[in-house]
This record gives sequence, C-alpha cells and structure tokens, in this order.
Amino acid sequence: MRERVKATPKEAKARHIITLLVENHAGVLARVAALIAAKGYNIDSLTVGETMDPSISRMTLVVRGDDSVVEQAVKQLNRLIDVIRVTDLTGEEFVERELVLVKVKARPEAKAEILRIADIFRAKVVDVAPVSYMLELTGAEDKLNAFVELLRPYGIQEFARTGMTVMTRGSKTLGKQTEEMWKEPDTKLVRDSDRGKVVGLVEKG
Repeated sequence: MRERVKATPKEAKARHIITLLVENHAGVLARVAALIAAKGYNIDSLTVGETMDPSISRMTLVVRGDDSVVEQAVKQLNRLIDVIRVTDLTGEEFVERELVLVKVKARPEAKAEILRIADIFRAKVVDVAPVSYMLELTGAEDKLNAFVELLRPYGIQEFARTGMTVMTRGSKTLGKQTEEMWKEPDTKLVRDSDRGKVVGLVEKG
C-alpha cells in the first residue's frame, strides 16, 4: 500500500507539529511544557528521546492553535537556554509514526473477527490471554484512530499510545548545524557567554 504524504495546512486552530533539539538536562521538558501552557494551549502529544548524541534529545510536540500565537511560541522556545533548534513542520511534507497498544476482550465468538481486523491493519498480536488479546499497531494518526474505533465495540480493556514522532521527507533535516554535529565527532557546542545559549559549533582541541 502506497503511503499518503502528510502535509498539514496552515489554518486557524490547525494542528501544529513542532520538533525541538534540546540539551539533555533535567528540567528542560518542564520549561518547554510550561511555555506552551502559558499560551493557553494543551499539548495533544509529546515524545522525547536521545539523538545520536546522548547529550542532545529530540522532542516532538503536537498542539492546536492560531498560527500567529504558535509562531510566537516557537520564537520563545528558540530563546530558551537549553533549546538548540525549533522547527514548526506545519505545511511541510513529513512521515509521522505513533505506536498504540490495545487490550481488547476476546470472547470466543469474536476472536476471529478481531484477528481479521488486526490482519487488515497489519497489527501484531503481542499477548494472548483466555479472554483477551493485546494488539500492537504502528502508523499515522488517522490509521490508529480508525483501528481503535473498529475495536471499540468488542470492549477495550486497556489502551496506551506513545504520541507522534515525525521526520521530514527528502534530504531536509532539522538544520545544517545539527547535521554537522553528528557527522563530526570532534565538535563541541559553543555558548553565548552572557546567556549560556547554544549558538554554534567548533572543533574540539
């Protein structure tokens, strides 16, 4: 099946996917979340994990709001000391992925139909109990939503979802600076002497 290219239109109250590269320090996540909350927006989903450099983490935020206010929030996020780069992917073409685990009731008369739904969506059965199945599915938001809705009538006992992680299509990356950082192991971050903010890279030594 050919994957549909995702492109988020820029419109009022649109979904905004924001990616950040941040220093892997305690409290960074709290400061980022507090700044978004101060704008009156709830974070629909948030994922965070280490990059190829363990001192740097990558965050993906999904928020909904007016373009102008989200744009202002992005600028303020860029000013945070521990933030290296912020990118709003609204309007960009990207690949998105989420993972969901669903524990669904599996009565004898419903087992075959549940497995058929799982097969259609290419979900994995990761645990089997006498009266339940645990299913795992990875995909885009729309695919996961459709999968869950089809399982709902059978009785969902437990549900866990990771939140979205994204990457732009083609050769475009979060930025030349970060690309160079991973290509050259003998580089280090340069900070503004007054603010401590990361402003560039130099060779070690």
